[in-house]
Amino acid sequence: MPIPFLWLGVGLGALAAGKHLARERSRDIVLHHPGESQQSAAILNGAVVCCGVFGVFDHSGIWMDGSIIELNGNGLIRAVSPQRFLANRSGDKIFVACDADGNVLADLQAGERAVARVFEYSAYDLMRNNCHQFVLSCLTPGVGHVTLFNELNISVSRHFGQSLSWRPAFGV
Repeated sequence: MPIPFLWLGVGLGALAAGKHLARERSRDIVLHHPGESQQSAAILNGAVVCCGVFGVFDHSGIWMDGSIIELNGNGLIRAVSPQRFLANRSGDKIFVACDADGNVLADLQAGERAVARVFEYSAYDLMRNNCHQFVLSCLTPGVGHVTLFNELNISVSRHFGQSLSWRPAFGV
């Protein structure tokens, strides 16, 4: 039985290497990836947030009124507390998308779209309909498709017309 674990390790190693390469290629779009800046930012309604998942993946959502609206892996769109957003993930911090000066990038209409979808079911698919696609659909309904966090970064940067600086969320 060690061979499946070997392949799993090889696969996770390849994912980690791919994530590192994507970070380096997107330096003009993302000035600070999650965990690279220690300067925190006060979170605002309609802000895009994320946390780490086992050092290889990122999970994203939209902040509204003290909760994070997310697409859960079972397909349920739900509002969760910051603590629940981090539960069962390796990250211990929530990061918020900011501009180069640390101003939170927020779109209240995106937040309202996210709230309107709470308790909706959306068939979750890791490649075609994941948390990043949910966030994009709230920012720009019906426009574009993303699978990876790096692709979401590009879309968020375009939406706000700014380079991104992911900062730890203050007071969360």
